[in-house]
Amino acid sequence: MTRILIKGGKVVNDDCTQDADVYIENGIIQQVGKELMIPGGAKVIDASGKLVLPGGIDTSVHLEESFMNATTADDFYSGTKAALAGGTTMVIGHVLPEKNESLLEAYEKYRLAADAKTCCDYALHVGVTWWGPKVRAEMEKLVREEGVNSFQMFMAYKDMFMLRDSELFQALQHCKDIGAIARVHAENGELVAEGAKETLELGITGPEGIEISRPEELEAEATHRAITIGNRANCPVYLVNVSSMGAGDVVATAKMQGKVVHAETTTAHSVLNGMQYYHQDWCYAAAHVTVPPLRLDPSTPNYLMSLLGNDTLNVVSSDHRPFTIKQKAMGKDDFTKIPHGLPGIQDRMSVIWEKGVIGGKMDENRFVAVTSSNAAKIYNLYPRKGRIIPGADADIVVWDPEGSKTISVDNQVQGGDINLYEGLRCHGVPLVTISRGHLVYESGMFTCAEGSGKFCPMRTFPDYLYKKMVQRAKSQAVKPVEREPYTGEVVAVANSGKRDLGSLDLDTPSRPSTRHGGVRDLHESSFSLSGAQIDDKVPKRSSARILAPPGGRSSGIWSS
Repeated sequence: MTRILIKGGKVVNDDCTQDADVYIENGIIQQVGKELMIPGGAKVIDASGKLVLPGGIDTSVHLEESFMNATTADDFYSGTKAALAGGTTMVIGHVLPEKNESLLEAYEKYRLAADAKTCCDYALHVGVTWWGPKVRAEMEKLVREEGVNSFQMFMAYKDMFMLRDSELFQALQHCKDIGAIARVHAENGELVAEGAKETLELGITGPEGIEISRPEELEAEATHRAITIGNRANCPVYLVNVSSMGAGDVVATAKMQGKVVHAETTTAHSVLNGMQYYHQDWCYAAAHVTVPPLRLDPSTPNYLMSLLGNDTLNVVSSDHRPFTIKQKAMGKDDFTKIPHGLPGIQDRMSVIWEKGVIGGKMDENRFVAVTSSNAAKIYNLYPRKGRIIPGADADIVVWDPEGSKTISVDNQVQGGDINLYEGLRCHGVPLVTISRGHLVYESGMFTCAEGSGKFCPMRTFPDYLYKKMVQRAKSQAVKPVEREPYTGEVVAVANSGKRDLGSLDLDTPSRPSTRHGGVRDLHESSFSLSGAQIDDKVPKRSSARILAPPGGRSSGIWSS
């Protein structure tokens, strides 16, 4: 039995901050308040002058994953250990089946590897990388029997993961029916493929090609399309890896229109810009290759951080997918072969505190919302996770807002041989991390065991997404008009063997009608530059002498 008392700190939730002590027993928060009655034998942690935060939830990590012919530099143990060092107590990983591979088999393989190694709580998204009756049935089984409640669809990665619009529509409809969260990676996959081909034909093979071939308008267009398809399917849409101002504006507009859409960006997209791709050092430039790419406009990160601050963007993840420089070098002669992915599982919370809170974009409550509470609400884990209240899981971070550290690859726990934030001094650091009531990290020392993490089954139909959807379906239900049936005559249609054109929309007039109500459109001139004119065959009348021009003869200085 582990008993811990966190004494003298400020407890920060997403909606309030209060001076309070926190008592933990058997992995659960038992009491929050002042002058608590505590049984003997509790370990006391002095949090005077410190903040006591809900443990971070990182909603997108790729651990022990094979992708683009490379395996990530972090396995489940090293990756989750790095998460704990950064103040994150739960991660959500990705199962990405190959095309035509069973979703269920891919999931079981992933679970087998993860259960033996993780040292913090975790859950899983499953990728819908192809579509068919088998996928539909397996999605239902994963939801009903395996505790999965989110699926990720891709509008990019043509011939690999990409779904066509009709398939995406059916997948979103099915997500709605089974109460799952529909995560969508929005980029125009067809035009991305064409852009990559054109860029290579121009002789551009370096990392800058990723930014040139995937302009932000392709993300903005696909974001609008994903929201539209979700709206038609009556399914809440959760957009991932929002990377540009254009896509951010589309999300903001959709929210203002009352559409049920939520969105996630990444630490890298909200802090770094795409000038990195034009660095003279190929290794440095290649280390930043991800999709969607970091954006060239230097004001983009500041803009995305502002959108996190005002709730246009709801969540910030690390999208941790670390590769070594040797692995990135598979694309040394062709940028399309550089594995996509950036590290960041360890640095996410400190970097967002530095750029978001210290940078004046959000307060400590909003910081808790974007790093923990909103994720817990969206994935139906709240208030068991993402909040410090009696009865919640004891996933807690003691945060020093005055402390500082300089990020460096030399002292990182996460894998990979480069750190994107090298040399960045962060004010705001985790001192103590408690996971499920166990003290697992304190002042640089780990006390977590490999395999001590637990899989968290996630329930379907989260209120945060679906409550509004249910009400909207009731209020906007489409009904037929009740009227007396037509009893008059109906013209008989002779079967002439001609194809039935169905809708009038399919009838194409031989000449488009003008908008001038039958009056001739003067823009439709019959004048021809060929020399032959439409009136050449009309007999010409004999000439007539004009005695005076219309309006009479001119006078004054022009008179003769």
